[in-house]
Amino acid sequence: MPPPPARRRHDPDRRSRIIDAAIRVVGRSGIAGLTHRTVAAEADVPLGSTTYHFSSLDELLVAALRQANEGFAATVRDSGALADPRADPADALARLMGRWLGGERTGVELEYELYLAALRRPALRPVAAEWTDGVVAALAHRTDPVTARALAALMDGICLQVLLTGAPYDEPYARDVLARLLAGPATGRTAPGPRGAKDEDVEDRGGQDGGAEGRSAGETGSPARGSDG
Repeated sequence: MPPPPARRRHDPDRRSRIIDAAIRVVGRSGIAGLTHRTVAAEADVPLGSTTYHFSSLDELLVAALRQANEGFAATVRDSGALADPRADPADALARLMGRWLGGERTGVELEYELYLAALRRPALRPVAAEWTDGVVAALAHRTDPVTARALAALMDGICLQVLLTGAPYDEPYARDVLARLLAGPATGRTAPGPRGAKDEDVEDRGGQDGGAEGRSAGETGSPARGSDG
């Protein structure tokens, strides 16, 4: 008489463990190292469990990206300094980015690796958009929605440059450009340059622009801007 079939072990957390395992595999080997087999081995589950919960790698990556998305968005959302109406939002955001980039770098790099995977995997794009939407929602109570979206794009770019170039995070620079964005458009304002840029370089460019403007006014016979007559 054949033995009765083995009862399936109740494992309600298996799906979550598979997602956690996928995040660890990507963090260690990159997206190229992600397969159902590597994830099953990492999660210590049968191969069939990974394909049961996630029929394709894109489905698994979507779940991993959605979980990883909570990193920076949660940092912004849970910031007590940003919630304080008396706090300077530019200063608070610059310090938040510093803490996030200065923490456990593997998690930060993983979040961006999954985020940038949306370039090649259309299935990930809606989830990547959720990252932006989460940050924008956290910022919207301190500014208007358009400025909140611009702030999210600026912070995204600053963080990405730090990760891609290996340059140290420049908190004063971040604070300055964030403040400029929050202040809105202004005339006569010189854009900040990278560290080490010489003041005379900026002055030379200004002089060249002024000379070009003067030549243009002379050629057309029109008075230069700002002239009363």
